[in-house]
Amino acid sequence: MSRVLVTGAASGLGAALVARFVADGHQVLGTDVAEDGGTSYLKLDVRSPADWDAAVAWCEDNWGGLDILVNNAGIATGGRIDVETLDEWDRVVDINLMGVVRGCRAFVPLFKRQRSGYIVNTASAAGLVHPPMMSSYNTVKAGVVALSETLSHELRPYGVDVSVVCPSFFRTNLADSIQGADSAMGATARQLIEKSPRSADDIAAVVVAGIKKKRHLIIPDRPARMAYLSKRFARPLYDRQMRKVAERARQRAEAKDG
Repeated sequence: MSRVLVTGAASGLGAALVARFVADGHQVLGTDVAEDGGTSYLKLDVRSPADWDAAVAWCEDNWGGLDILVNNAGIATGGRIDVETLDEWDRVVDINLMGVVRGCRAFVPLFKRQRSGYIVNTASAAGLVHPPMMSSYNTVKAGVVALSETLSHELRPYGVDVSVVCPSFFRTNLADSIQGADSAMGATARQLIEKSPRSADDIAAVVVAGIKKKRHLIIPDRPARMAYLSKRFARPLYDRQMRKVAERARQRAEAKDG
């Protein structure tokens, strides 16, 4: 039985992961930004170093340590480079990238003392393949992938494993976090999320199976795997597809502006 902390646990993939871990018999602490989430819940804003310190203290005081840290909290964003504002960039960097960095920094000293631990960072297929009109989201998720690979090597001598999760679109309330100047891009992202045939439970099942096998790169759905493999092994085809997406977006934007 493992001791597990999950951020962004109130809904979406976080809630699905909590349910999976609990069903497998693990002790789970769900965290999110709400003040009260019921039993086995702690308020944690990933932008707050003080909240992270409190989470470490809770795990040490109540469990005597932690086995698995799941950095899952995040928001959806995106937009054309000349439309999305710098304030929007600051927000997504602070939550989606620096939130993961803060979590790792908070718990790595504990894991080093234990000589054991497991960090699971939720990135996205957007961290591996980079569609147009998603500069900010692609950038932060690619950063989470890079951070995870770095830590997988850096922390191995201490007995700490690291996985990074890279799903494509799946049904969740993540679309509710979309806000910003590029409303056209936001509407497209919402449609892709809400019409996906995959649920958060579907993704969580594959993620937990990957964690059990200690896979570093967990790509939990076929569209994400195909996009990743296309970029690696059929780059001209991948580039043509990305440019088609960009051209269709240009045509829509010019038609709307005209």
